[in-house]
Amino acid sequence: MITVDEALERCFALVTPLPVETVALRQAAGRVLAKDATARLTQPPFDASAMDGYALGRAAEPGARFTVIGEAGAGHGFHGTLAPDQALRIFTGAPVPSGAETVVIQEDVTVSSSNIILTAPAPSGANIRKRGQDFAQGEPLSAPRRLTSKDLALLAAMNIPEITAARRPVVALIATGDELVMPGDEPGPHQIVASNLFALEAMARAEGAEVRMLPIARDWEEDLKQVFQLAEGADLIVTIGGASVGDHDLVGKVASDVGLERAFWKIAMRPGKPLMAGRLGQSLMLGLPGNPVSAIVCGHLFLLPMLRALQGLPAKAAPTARAILGEDVGPAGPRVHYMRARLSPGDGLPLIRPFASQDSALLRILTEADALLIRPLGDGPRRAGEAVDYIPL
Repeated sequence: MITVDEALERCFALVTPLPVETVALRQAAGRVLAKDATARLTQPPFDASAMDGYALGRAAEPGARFTVIGEAGAGHGFHGTLAPDQALRIFTGAPVPSGAETVVIQEDVTVSSSNIILTAPAPSGANIRKRGQDFAQGEPLSAPRRLTSKDLALLAAMNIPEITAARRPVVALIATGDELVMPGDEPGPHQIVASNLFALEAMARAEGAEVRMLPIARDWEEDLKQVFQLAEGADLIVTIGGASVGDHDLVGKVASDVGLERAFWKIAMRPGKPLMAGRLGQSLMLGLPGNPVSAIVCGHLFLLPMLRALQGLPAKAAPTARAILGEDVGPAGPRVHYMRARLSPGDGLPLIRPFASQDSALLRILTEADALLIRPLGDGPRRAGEAVDYIPL
C-alpha cells in the first residue's frame, strides 16, 4: 500500500491539462479561465458622482452659497465648466463636470430658488469616483481561476464578451455489481439501490465536468468489457466497486485486459483502501471502492483534485482547515483515517467531533457530516482541546 500523498502525486502525474476553447460570457460561469482576460476600457471611464447631490466649483464650509447652473444625470453629462461659486445638480453615476472640486449630498444643502446653501462641510474630492478607480484599460483578470458570478460582473464591466476557457472534462461513471439496481427499479431480494453514482455525478458537475452515467456493469467479464467500450472518448473513466480482491471483483483484471496501465492499487487510508488509478488508452482511469462513503470520500480526495488539474488549475490536494477537538479520540492505526465529523462554533477555531460510527456503508451519517477529521497514519490518541486538521464538506 502507498500513502495518500504518494497516490495523489501519481494521479497528478497522469494528468495533462485539456485543450482550451472560446466561451461566450453568458456560458462562462463555473468555467476555468485559461488565459488572462484584459480590460478593454477604463472603469469608471470618467470622474463620476458617487451620490445624488450637487457638484461644486470649490470645497466649502457650512453657510457657503452656490448658484445652480444646470443638471447632469447618468448617461447625460454637462458640457460646460463650473466657476468657483457655481453648482450643478448631479445624480449618481453622472460625469463630474469640468471645474468641479467636490460633490455635496442633497441632504446637506438648503435649496432656495436657483441657489443652494451648505448645511455641512464639502471637503475637496468628496463623493467623487475617480476615473480608473476600479480598473484601467489593459489590466488583467488573471488565469487560471474558476469563474464565479462576481468574476462575470467584472469581465462584463471590462467589456469582454467572451473568454478562453479549459474544455470541460468528460467523466464516464461506471457502477459495477450484480447487487445494484437504479433508483426507481424494484430491488431483488439480495439487491440494493446504486447511490454513490449520484453523489459522484453531482460532485463532478460542480467541479466543471460533463458526466456520462453508463449502464451498471454486471459481475461477468464480457459485460464489464462492453461498458468500458461505452466509455470510449471520456477524459476520465471512474469505476465504482469491483476493485478489491474478491472472486467477483473484476475491475482490475478486466481493465488490465483492455489495456490499463496501472499507476497504483491500494492506499493506506480508511475508508478507501482498494483504490486504483492509471491510464486506459487516451483516458485516465480512477477505480473507486464500492462502499458509498468510501467512494465519496475518495471522490473528494482524488476525483475532484484530478478534475481541477485537468482544467489547468494547480495540482493540489483537497483544501484543509484547522479545528479544535471537542472530545478525546483514540489512535489512528496503520492507515490515515478520514472520519466523518460535525463542526460547531468555538472560541476562535471551530470545534470538531467525529461521529461514533464510522461504518463506510452509512450514508445518513455522511449527509449529517460537514467535515472529514484527518487522523494521520500512526497518530496516537488525542485529547479534547488539541488542534487538528479537517477537510470541509
